[in-house]
Parts: sequence; structure tokens; C-alpha cells
Amino acid sequence: MSKTRIGEELMTDEYYDLERRTEIKAEAGRLKKKFLTWRECEIVYSLQHRKLLKLADECGAIYRFDGVVLINRDIFDAYLEKFRQEPLTQGRVRKVKNHWEQMKDEG
Repeated sequence: MSKTRIGEELMTDEYYDLERRTEIKAEAGRLKKKFLTWRECEIVYSLQHRKLLKLADECGAIYRFDGVVLINRDIFDAYLEKFRQEPLTQGRVRKVKNHWEQMKDEG
């Protein structure tokens, strides 16, 4: 097993093994929490409390018991995918002129 010096620490070839990294990524996906509290969802999805609960209620992802509110990630993720917008540029990027360029063209 060879070692590579990166900075001050030695890294083994295991670190660069793509198959091992893919395996670890798949394992992390399996360990992903299925249910999140509404506070965790606010952080993960960057949504405000009311909007989050409204969307979760619309898709049926809310589970309530003993004063605890949990949201099923799989259901909620699938529901959010329905709101995905197709790209408007079809691969072409339009140059938008800033304020100074517009004034230059007008004057």
C-alpha cells in the first residue's frame, strides 16, 4: 500500500479508491433519516414553518403523535420534484446588461 503526502498528513491509496468511496456514499444514503422533525425540515429545505407545513400537508407527508410532528422525507421529496421548472434558456445563456451598459447604449 503506497502513501501520498498531502500537506502534513500521509494519505493511503484507500482514500482515493473510487469503488470504496462509492460504497460509502451508498451506505450514507441508506442511513439517511426517513423522518425529520419540522425544525430539521426547515433547515434541510430552507422553507419557513408555515410554507413547510402547508406543502407537507398537501402531499400527505405529515405524521403526528403525542405532540410530535414528523415529516416523511421520501414523500416530501417526491412532491417537491413536481415543482421543478425546466430551463428557460435551452442551453443558451443571454447576456444581461447592467445599469452602466444600458446608460452607455442610451447615451
